[in-house]
Amino acid sequence: MAKRKNGGFELLAAMPWPVPLVLGVIGFVGVRYGIGWMMSTSQNVIFANMGRQLSNGAYTPFAWIVLVICWLAALASYIGAQRRRRLLETQTSLDSIRALSWRQFELLVGEAFRRQRYTVQETGLGGADGGVDLLLRREGKLTLVQCKRWKSQRVDVKVVREMFGLLAHHQASAVKIVAVGTYTPDAQRFAEGKPIELITGAALLDLVRGVQTATTEPALQAPVPTPAEASPCCPKCGKAMVQRINRRTNDQFWGCTTYPSCRGTRQLDGTHTDVGIFPSR
Repeated sequence: MAKRKNGGFELLAAMPWPVPLVLGVIGFVGVRYGIGWMMSTSQNVIFANMGRQLSNGAYTPFAWIVLVICWLAALASYIGAQRRRRLLETQTSLDSIRALSWRQFELLVGEAFRRQRYTVQETGLGGADGGVDLLLRREGKLTLVQCKRWKSQRVDVKVVREMFGLLAHHQASAVKIVAVGTYTPDAQRFAEGKPIELITGAALLDLVRGVQTATTEPALQAPVPTPAEASPCCPKCGKAMVQRINRRTNDQFWGCTTYPSCRGTRQLDGTHTDVGIFPSR
C-alpha cells in the first residue's frame, strides 16, 4: 500500500493538543516581533529592510495565519484524542473489536499502548494490507507494531518474518504484532527467542479492559439486604416499610410507606415504636 503523505498540519495534529496550542503562540510572537527584530539588526541591507517591515507590522497577517493553523491543529488533536478515548472505552468483547474497520482497529491498538505510557506515532506505512502501523517509544526504546484485523485467517509465519526483518532497518528494539485472531504454529515457533510479541485477539481484549477507565473502579452495586435488614411489614396496616431518618436525632428507623395515612414505625432492631418519630398532624 502506498505511503500516506503527512503535511505540516497533519504532523501538528498528531501531537498532543497542548503542543500545537503553545507552538501557535510562539509562532505568532516570533513572526510578529522576534524575527523582525533579529533581521533588522543584520548587516545585510535586504535583511535589515525586511526586518524593519516585520517590526512595523507588515507581516502581521502571516503571524495570525501561523496562530490559526496551529490552533486548528490543536483542535483536531483534541477531537482525535476524544474519539480514540471513546473508541477504547466502548469495547466490551472480542466481537465488538472484530466489528471495527482496519483504521479503527489501528486507532484502538494505538490508544491502548498510549495508556501504557508509550509515545505512539502512526507511520502511514501500514494500512489494510499490512506493514508498520505504529511506532512505540518508551524509555528510549523503539518498538514496531503491525495490526492484523483478519477475522478468520490466522497470521502466518511470513508476516512475522517480514516484521522481524524490519528491526534493523528501523533500528528498533522489539516488534509487536496485534491480531484479532491467532497465529499459526510456524509463526509462534519463529517468534520464540526473538524480540517479537505475538498478541492474540483475546490478549488484546485483556489489554483494552486493563486500561479502560470505566473498569478501573469496581462497579457500584446496591447492597443485598440480609434477612435482618429485609423490609418489615408495618405493625399497624401491614404495608411494606422503608428506612427513614428521625429529624430531631438523625437516627434511622423503619417507617410505613403509606405515611402520612399510616404512622406505623419500627426501630431497625425490629422493635415497635411510634413515639416522637413522625411529626404530629
